[in-house]
Amino acid sequence: MQHKDRLDRVVGAVVGSAVGDALGAPFEFRERGVFAREFPSGVGVMCGGGGWDPGEATDDTQMAVLVGHSLLLHRGLDPVDVFGRFQQWVTGEPKDIGLQTEDVLTSGLPWDRAAAHHFRITGHSAGNGSLMRASTAAVYFAPAGREVTMSAGRRIAALTHGDRAAWEGTAILHELVRVALAGEDPGAAVDSALEQVDSAHRDRWATVLAPDWQPQDATEFNGAVWPCLGSAVWALRTTGSYEESLAAAIDLGGDTDTVAAVTGMLTGAVYGGSAIPDRWLEPLHVPLPGFGSVLRTPDLVSLAMALTH
Repeated sequence: MQHKDRLDRVVGAVVGSAVGDALGAPFEFRERGVFAREFPSGVGVMCGGGGWDPGEATDDTQMAVLVGHSLLLHRGLDPVDVFGRFQQWVTGEPKDIGLQTEDVLTSGLPWDRAAAHHFRITGHSAGNGSLMRASTAAVYFAPAGREVTMSAGRRIAALTHGDRAAWEGTAILHELVRVALAGEDPGAAVDSALEQVDSAHRDRWATVLAPDWQPQDATEFNGAVWPCLGSAVWALRTTGSYEESLAAAIDLGGDTDTVAAVTGMLTGAVYGGSAIPDRWLEPLHVPLPGFGSVLRTPDLVSLAMALTH
């Protein structure tokens, strides 16, 4: 039974993140409470809008899929290959891509210099783009334990984000997913995860992950790494189901696709893929610009299952 439950949670993490992404995409940059006003009955559907078809996942899931494919092909993390896949994806002109990520991937610099160069020039590289794509790697590295999974989170984040704050946030998310996949409470694992965070960044992460922190306490827009992960953990702690967590996340407004993707990743790992309603799974699809393919829910389930080992 434990093996079956873990597989359900693995599917929940990967597919749950994609569902959150697609569900939140039409509401991006809109005001607080937008999901509740759109669906006063509390039963949300994949409605589309804002340039997105109903159930269409964004760059968040597209990049997660590319990471997953690379991990499987190379049986581990090959940063050169992941970076190359990201670059090929950009040539396909995805509908949405973070400005920072696009600048890094099109800079012409190699994988191990592009993000660091961008951070040196701009001083800004703490967006939530390293969190949004974490589902596949978090699942893949979870069996190897806390140290390995957090290290992998940092290394993958560093491909596009030069600010260590983003590395540490991605490492924390990896660890919380790992704990959830083991059937344990990720909220209770925050303190132990923070012990592994670089000391220069620990206090700031401790603030947004504290049990009494709320999204209205954020000092940055939720497109930044700190309030994005903080909001996902808040949504987990303050709701009682996968569906409720996504509604709460999207109702925060702002960067709704990514906040919901991260929330769906975490709560999907807690409640399992069996908790995701069919009305969200049926229209779900993930175009892969630059690769000429479209993944649907069965493909994502297969990917998730292949990643666990």
